[in-house]
Amino acid sequence: MKNNEGPVAERFLPLKPNWFHVLLSLADGEQHGYGIMQEVLERTDGKVRLWPATLYGTLERLLDAGLIAEVKRRPLADGEDARRRYYRLSALGRRVLDAESSRLEDLVRVIRAKRRAALSGA
Repeated sequence: MKNNEGPVAERFLPLKPNWFHVLLSLADGEQHGYGIMQEVLERTDGKVRLWPATLYGTLERLLDAGLIAEVKRRPLADGEDARRRYYRLSALGRRVLDAESSRLEDLVRVIRAKRRAALSGA
């Protein structure tokens, strides 16, 4: 299914949690696998840990789905390992992340409304 901008993002929803965390880690720019693992760990206060096998399997599936792309050429900083593979969001990946974020925001609004109703005795 396509629209004028390519495949429809909603067909990927709801995202698997590890897919969401990886896409969110790439929202600000390119990142390598270990950096993604560390960011997820920090962002979730240690509640979500992407072990290497999980992370690299997820990266492969995201590549296959066209949600991320490997960065082919990258200038190396001092002390940086040339073997590191860097990833970035594709245009589709950005649309999927935006769609999933909106879906989750809507869900949080429903939860908050239900809590308010419960607290008010309605």
